[in-house]
Amino acid sequence: MKLPVIKHLTQFIEDNDEDFIVETIETLEALTEIPSLKDEELDVIGELISNMYGAIEVNKMIKSGTSKKEALNGFMTRVLGAIDK
Repeated sequence: MKLPVIKHLTQFIEDNDEDFIVETIETLEALTEIPSLKDEELDVIGELISNMYGAIEVNKMIKSGTSKKEALNGFMTRVLGAIDK
C-alpha cells in the first residue's frame, strides 16, 4: 500500500463518490479471473485493489469525525503494525 495513492483516492472519494471506487474494485477483481494474466499483472491489480480498499477505510474514518491527516496516519500505522506481526 502506498500512502500517496491512498491519499489521492481519498480525495477522489471526497470530490466524487465512493461508489466509483467500489465499482472499480469489482471490475479489477473480475479481471483477476483471466487465466492468461501473468503474476506481475496480478500483483499490480492486487496493489491497486488494496489501495482502493485502504482509501475506503480512510474515508470511513473521516466520516466518523477523524481528521484526514489522522485517518491516513492511523490507517498506515495499523497496516504497518499488521505487517510486523
